[in-house]
Amino acid sequence: MDVDVIIVGAGIAGLTTAALLVDTGLTVMVLEAAARPGGRVKSLRDSDARHLSDLGPSWVWPPYQPILADWLERLGVDTFAQFEEGEAFIEMAGRQTLQRELPPQSGIRRIEGGPSALIDALLLRIPDHAVVCKTPVRRITQIEGGVEIGLEDDVVTGRRLVMAAPLRVAAELDWRPALPDGLTAAMHATPTWMAAQAKAVAVYETPFWREQGFSGRIASQIGPLGEVHDLSGDDGAPAALFGFVGWPLEMREDEDLLTEEILYQFARCFGEDAEDTTHMAIEDWAANPFICTETDRTETPRHPEVAPDILREAHADGRIVFAVAEVGENSPGLIEGAFDAAQVAAATLIEAFALDAEAGLGED
Repeated sequence: MDVDVIIVGAGIAGLTTAALLVDTGLTVMVLEAAARPGGRVKSLRDSDARHLSDLGPSWVWPPYQPILADWLERLGVDTFAQFEEGEAFIEMAGRQTLQRELPPQSGIRRIEGGPSALIDALLLRIPDHAVVCKTPVRRITQIEGGVEIGLEDDVVTGRRLVMAAPLRVAAELDWRPALPDGLTAAMHATPTWMAAQAKAVAVYETPFWREQGFSGRIASQIGPLGEVHDLSGDDGAPAALFGFVGWPLEMREDEDLLTEEILYQFARCFGEDAEDTTHMAIEDWAANPFICTETDRTETPRHPEVAPDILREAHADGRIVFAVAEVGENSPGLIEGAFDAAQVAAATLIEAFALDAEAGLGED
């Protein structure tokens, strides 16, 4: 066998599982289809690789997420309060735009350096050679004593497998033999949180809207952004606004037009200064085949509920477990859900390897 555990997916859940296993002396290999680790966590960076803003998840709620709070402390990552002071704009179709303060979002905080700081901290706990990017998995075959992972031009083997890719993407892989019908059905039925969402970020020299007494929040029926927030760094630098794109998929294909309309929306709310960006980016996760499936693109978005127990159980005689944010019993789909799922998967495997050692199994 090449390693003790192969992990498919280098998002928070996959990397956390890897770090926990490495801590016990197990060998791991993390296979990531994309060109970078992080999964749904992604930073907008400048030419010096400095973090400017988040293109994936942005928020955490430490007062209500004890598992997350524990991992923030373990990884030495700090948070700061989401800026919400001042008036917001409420754009209603066919009606006058309103300016008023909106209720604060209790407990909401941001991560210093963005959630990518979590990825960077986790990578420090895993051997460099153990994370292999640009390596999409095509086939998973159960073999005697382990699993064989079919890649584009190679195969790797491990005693056990952690599937840490989005469940619907994982369900479409070539499993040999096929997974049980009930398990496959549960995978297809579990939505990948924010998989079909597009997020737009505009970076500025200063958070000029704060100086005007605005919070940076917009709630809009006009769009193209349905919801906008201040995404500036701590103390306002780097300054940024971000929003969730409300246009349907077919209208998002013309990124130049979308960018133009987003800046126009910012300008009509915050004034002409909003058109003077230093960086602008749109991340359309619906176009990412490693994150989003056709089901995600076509169904009505809904937040994942707690997934059925079958997704937290070990399968194939204990050789296959799942660890992705939507599997977490706490905050499924969110950052805390990823840490929760990783802890459960790692504990399951650590116990299984301990039992193997007691029985004298696992020697090549």
